[in-house]
Amino acid sequence: MHPFPYAHAADDDWTLALERVIAGLGQVQGRLGFLYVTDAINAHLEAILDALREATDVEHWVGAVGIGICATGVEYYERPAIAAMVADLPEEAFRVFPPIVKDLDGFDAAQRAWLGNAQPFMGLVHADPSNPLTESLIRQLAERTVSGFLVGGLASSQHNARVIADEPTEGGLTGVMFTEAAGIQTALSQGCSPIGPHRQITECQRNVIVELDGRPALDVFKEDIGEVLARDISRVGGYIFVGLPIRGSDTGDYLVRNLIGVDLDKRLVGIGDLVEKGQALMFCRRDANTAREDLSRMLENLKARLKTPPRGGVYVSCLGRGANLFGEDSEELKQIRDELGDFPLVGFFANGELSQNRLYGYTGVLTLFT
Repeated sequence: MHPFPYAHAADDDWTLALERVIAGLGQVQGRLGFLYVTDAINAHLEAILDALREATDVEHWVGAVGIGICATGVEYYERPAIAAMVADLPEEAFRVFPPIVKDLDGFDAAQRAWLGNAQPFMGLVHADPSNPLTESLIRQLAERTVSGFLVGGLASSQHNARVIADEPTEGGLTGVMFTEAAGIQTALSQGCSPIGPHRQITECQRNVIVELDGRPALDVFKEDIGEVLARDISRVGGYIFVGLPIRGSDTGDYLVRNLIGVDLDKRLVGIGDLVEKGQALMFCRRDANTAREDLSRMLENLKARLKTPPRGGVYVSCLGRGANLFGEDSEELKQIRDELGDFPLVGFFANGELSQNRLYGYTGVLTLFT
């Protein structure tokens, strides 16, 4: 019996998909389940979770709703689909926690004894993107781990983006904390690559960049993206992005943010995040070749750290990746399978990805149990 049994299925009749997943899991032995369902069956999440709990006797479940979900070598979008995995972990190796909505007072009070004894190494977190406090809560929760490290993502839905922590919920941030006994390795792949040098913001107003390196922001932008694109700015949408280097990163890591507009007369550039004077910035491009190359780099890095093949894994990728970037034939998930092997893997396509204590965009975050 595999220590991380998993199953996935899609069907226009969600009950048939559920039956196939339950049959695929078989007689499981494990204490923690991971469940991802497509938004098409969001309304049936309670029934799906109840059926899985009854069929497996697994009490604890975490997961999320996604416009797309994934499993080993396959991606599901739009139609009813379910991916589930059960982890055979020691009881003391994890702790599922209820939603954190406004602050961590309740979390600290409820988990104080366990946090002090177990000293959790990291957490897998799912969150509702509608909560404006999510980024702040992520930073605070990361401080409750020994490594300062969380992974996960924001649920994606056309309506209510629900997450799972033993029960379906919405509005907050929730998930599971792991101790070192869980044996976890994780890595992040960027979907973009820099196309120009680091620039310094020398004048700005909230999310509007007025000057870069003492020059009008739009002039510098045109210079970095090249003459062809600069002649027709309308072509940069969905291709050119802004990278905000992370201070103190020893890997050259950066946060990708959307380019949301330019003012041709005032020569301003607007981006999808607040910025400060003196902050570094670079422009990036997003294309399939770049994404494939960086995913391969990430997988090679992870593989070099593994002493044995992974027992199981969770993959959280951006909605802008998957079929939108790699191709419609599950190419992103097939690349992971081809490079790391055919191991149990489940996950979803998120509205924002979480790694360490930051919220990313256009990234893929792979977490492996070793």
